[in-house]
Amino acid sequence: MNVSVPSTVSIDSGLTRESAPRPVAQAERIQTIDIVRGFALLGILMMNIPYFGLSFTAIHRFYTVPSDTLDFRTLTVVSVLFEGTMRALFSMLFSAGMLLFMAKKDTPVDGYGMPDYYYRRLFWLILFGVFNAYILLWPGDILYTYGVCGLFLFPFRKIRPQTYLLIALFCVTVSGVKSFFGAMENKEKRDGYTQALQLEKQKKPLTDEQKKAKEAWLTWEKNFKYDKKKEEEANKTMRGNYRTIFASYIPLNTKFESTRFYLDFVWDAWALMFLGMALFKWGFFSNQLSTRTYFLTLLAGYGFGLTFGWFGFQYLVAWFTDPGKVLDADSFPFQLFYHIRRAASAIGHASLLLLIYRSGVVNWLMKALANVGQLAFTNYLMQSIICTLFFYGYGLGYFGKLSYYELYYVVGAVWLFQLIFSAIWLHYFRFGPFEWLWRSLTYWKRQPMLVQQ
Repeated sequence: MNVSVPSTVSIDSGLTRESAPRPVAQAERIQTIDIVRGFALLGILMMNIPYFGLSFTAIHRFYTVPSDTLDFRTLTVVSVLFEGTMRALFSMLFSAGMLLFMAKKDTPVDGYGMPDYYYRRLFWLILFGVFNAYILLWPGDILYTYGVCGLFLFPFRKIRPQTYLLIALFCVTVSGVKSFFGAMENKEKRDGYTQALQLEKQKKPLTDEQKKAKEAWLTWEKNFKYDKKKEEEANKTMRGNYRTIFASYIPLNTKFESTRFYLDFVWDAWALMFLGMALFKWGFFSNQLSTRTYFLTLLAGYGFGLTFGWFGFQYLVAWFTDPGKVLDADSFPFQLFYHIRRAASAIGHASLLLLIYRSGVVNWLMKALANVGQLAFTNYLMQSIICTLFFYGYGLGYFGKLSYYELYYVVGAVWLFQLIFSAIWLHYFRFGPFEWLWRSLTYWKRQPMLVQQ
């Protein structure tokens, strides 16, 4: 299958400049990027759906149900194959899109140049993220994180792919070190608890410090144990009205967009963004590499990613069953390789898609995924709108009423709707409704919407 990319893109020399800042025209789109983005967009709902429809304690419960149940089998497949990988692909493609945007020639129009439009674009993305979290009531929003992290990408737009890779490894290292010290703190809590138990068995009195150590562990361990009362309280809240749910999510949204962002999310996003920039400049996402290379990246990505995904899942099952036993066993810390294994699996997914695209076997499916990817911004926010209306109390109120595997019937229905919607919408319009709004706000000018305009 003959493959070409737009003439405006030059992978080896960075990116060729366009005449002036403006939205990407249909003829200039890189179809393979839209295909992978569409796949990631649909796939990310698989990871988000449990948090749309179940409380945190209910999700933890499914790690400890019998292994022959549909719930556990579904959890196993989704966790091993897809956990973290869709967000990884989204992050990589976001930074690739930023490189494409930064390739626009810096020719001032009405006093504004490419950097102005770049930062304005991200400013509006941050506000869209706040809208998704606080108005649509989806605390799992990623737009805010991408918007803030994207602000720091601009100075790195012209460096070599190898440097991007080194920066990505640095971010992974920082995240790994933070996780390691967190694990050590948990280990210290556990050790303090076991020492207190030993003293109690010996009928020796505990000091105030030892009593606090024992209580600290029990309080911490309780967070990972299923609590039916806590689940019922969460279900009641989430089946309430908009005001009730809004109030209950304020602390969580505030935490996610402040302390959790600066402690965790920023390193997660940057690691995958810089990796995505390296892969894009190497021509990976634009289908520039050889078939042999994609086949090897498929084998390597799945070989490492799925293997560590399996062991990581078993670690979580043991953890939610008895975290103390896991810490006492000093088992291999598979979770420290979380970012590397999900990046590897994500590259495996993308390689498989690109190989299928090259084969020409299911062109209709590739076109359908490209449509979804072209409307990724609209489809992402649409998932929040559909799922909150389906699960929350101000909609149909199905929160907590479906088992784990039944949630994926909802996923399938949303997928079917978005595949059909995207194809029909693009037949008449150039952009999705939210893409159109975002571009109009970025350029501070109403963009043409109809295909014939």
